[in-house]
Amino acid sequence: MAIDSTLYDFAVRHSWHRLSRMYNQRALEHDITIPIGFILMIVEKEGTPSTQLGPKMGMEPTSLSRTLKTMEDKGYIIRTEDAKDKRKVLISLTEAGISMRKIVKDFIIGFNDKIATSVTPKKMAIFLEVINQVDELIDEEYKTLNLQ
Repeated sequence: MAIDSTLYDFAVRHSWHRLSRMYNQRALEHDITIPIGFILMIVEKEGTPSTQLGPKMGMEPTSLSRTLKTMEDKGYIIRTEDAKDKRKVLISLTEAGISMRKIVKDFIIGFNDKIATSVTPKKMAIFLEVINQVDELIDEEYKTLNLQ
């Protein structure tokens, strides 16, 4: 049986759109956005240089700046100068940020647990292998388009 190759891209986009909507809905229940949730998850305990956040999240500097400003206004983060290099700004979570991080983490882990109990390890291994291969193909396309 032949598989319509146009379904690959559609299946990925469809699932990502639904996953994104689900995360966005949950984020709105806590008056945050998906980017805020992701930043809460990747800021390290000892602080993370602001310059590392954009590349980790795939965000443009202006969007990142606005998101960090919002997080600061909500009391989730503080910005401090790096003790060794005054040019660096470290982003650290406040108590409120740590509390919100736990909510985000619990939801993400809970959803991943649902996936883990619904999909066999063998199927998950195949899925991860395929999605990694798709990612490699995207990297190749980026190179031909000079988008790295």
